Amino acid sequence: MIKRLILVTALLGFFSIIVRSQTFVTTAELFKRTDSSAGTGQLNVIQDPALDTLMSRYILSNKNLEEKNGFTGVEGFRIQIYNSSERNAKTESGKVRQEFMNEFPENQYPELITYLIFAEPAYWKVRVGNFRSRTEATRFFLIVSKKFKNADLVPDIINLQDLNKK
Repeated sequence: MIKRLILVTALLGFFSIIVRSQTFVTTAELFKRTDSSAGTGQLNVIQDPALDTLMSRYILSNKNLEEKNGFTGVEGFRIQIYNSSERNAKTESGKVRQEFMNEFPENQYPELITYLIFAEPAYWKVRVGNFRSRTEATRFFLIVSKKFKNADLVPDIINLQDLNKK
């Protein structure tokens, strides 16, 4: 009986430590203003507390994604115009990328930034663009697929820095 009591106490202590270590962010903390200039008011948001929980989970999952991949990004879409694991895939991917950049110059199509990607075990990929939604990506996919027949719309982690340049 005493062993069970000690075990239950230890488990409760362990779980309470885990729960406290998770960060919880409220919506009010996210949209807090640091400047207090004259003429500004106060906004009170009345909402279900479950929304704060969902927001915290979303922020935590993005932080985990950043730690895992080593860069900041969000889920989005890119157009993949080349994918191969052949022996000469590295040189071919460079040629395809250059062909794409010649066909769609950056001054005419600033949205179509090219990325040369190496994926384990031995795949070389050329992907294009940083699109937040499938609808946004489809517009450019229709243009690109006329020239590059093997083009495909793929989900990917897109860069936030490139999106902020616009």
